[in-house]
Amino acid sequence: MSDAPELREDARGLSLVSGNQVLRADFTRMLPRLRQQNLSRELLVRASRIRGEKGMLRAVDATAGLGEDSLLLAAAGFWVRLYEREPLVAALVEDGLARARQVPQLAEAASRMELVAGDSVAGLSSLPWTPDVVFLDPMFPERRRKAATKKKLQLIQQLERPCEDEEGLLRAALAANPRKVVVKRPLKGPYLGGVKPSHSLRGKVVRYDVIVP
Repeated sequence: MSDAPELREDARGLSLVSGNQVLRADFTRMLPRLRQQNLSRELLVRASRIRGEKGMLRAVDATAGLGEDSLLLAAAGFWVRLYEREPLVAALVEDGLARARQVPQLAEAASRMELVAGDSVAGLSSLPWTPDVVFLDPMFPERRRKAATKKKLQLIQQLERPCEDEEGLLRAALAANPRKVVVKRPLKGPYLGGVKPSHSLRGKVVRYDVIVP
């Protein structure tokens, strides 16, 4: 049985450690994907954009994890509020954002990211503004554990349980009255909460289901 994950801090910032595994929110690893020619091809960005809108859009990432998807949206010009319910993971993201704001190539995007450590279902019901987009990427209950599973997911899976109320999560997203809900799913996975999307964008291993209320 692996050691219980714990937070440690060193000169490089905060990390989550369990046995020989070390997890850190290092947004500099995302820099190649943030180059404009690459960013415009990101399926999440394409799924989240609203045709004809040129101003800053507001997005809610209701299942933030390490915040990498939120960074893609922020780099594409969105203002993003991130919700992360697991306190240890939220602490990693907060530390990663603080460091990202000191990196010239990341500072502008990171300044458009606001982290909330807490449950997004409750948060969505009390937003003081109406989001343009709500993004959902709940941990997939039926995902088979493989040796190739990324180490960062292995650590997070020790802390966070798969979404137990997919319908409740989707209801909360829709109740916030966004212009669209974007849901990240395994390529052959079922629709979240059994709700058929308006359309989907498919990649090699995942797809993005777009629900337009």
